[in-house]
Amino acid sequence: MRAPRPDLRELSPVERTALAGELIGAAIEVPSGPGRVDAVRGTVVDETLGTFVVRPNDERRLVRLPKSGLSGTIRVAGHEIPLRGDLLRVRPEDRTKRLLAGAPRRFR
Repeated sequence: MRAPRPDLRELSPVERTALAGELIGAAIEVPSGPGRVDAVRGTVVDETLGTFVVRPNDERRLVRLPKSGLSGTIRVAGHEIPLRGDLLRVRPEDRTKRLLAGAPRRFR
């Protein structure tokens, strides 16, 4: 049986618009938690359906963070937004369609 899909209505219009854009290059901060001994603070360098790849500040190594259950903050388009990985667990190329599904299809 599948897990219930996250409810995208939990996001405000500002969060939807900011998260619908490109997340590579965004600053991210994730506190320590289960499976992660250290907190991670850095820049998103890659994204897949289920993970973020982050380069921690002042380090050369990369950290792969699973989106499932991920929480923290992300700074996108000048807004600091609470990060809820379950809501972003979608292919990056489909995120715009999914987050802006209720928006008008044409710009005037």
